[in-house]
Amino acid sequence: MTTKLTLRIDEELIQAAKAYASRRNTSVSQIVARYFELLSKENEQESVRESAEAYVLDLPPITASLWGMLEGKRVEIEDYQKHLEEKYL
Repeated sequence: MTTKLTLRIDEELIQAAKAYASRRNTSVSQIVARYFELLSKENEQESVRESAEAYVLDLPPITASLWGMLEGKRVEIEDYQKHLEEKYL
């Protein structure tokens, strides 16, 4: 269900938003809705992150210090196999 939302925004900003939306073949409403979706997902991610941080506090110090080192990195099984080969061969 969609509902109408009234926003009070500077006229210049509204015109800029309309031009932006037009260039992307979308509407200002769709842009705002997508932004709100991103905010919602960000809040969910923050909740997960806070839960993870609470979990880290229960880990031994050496393990806790390693937490998040690979965040955002893509590590494949082949990388680990190569590491083991270099280390033991």
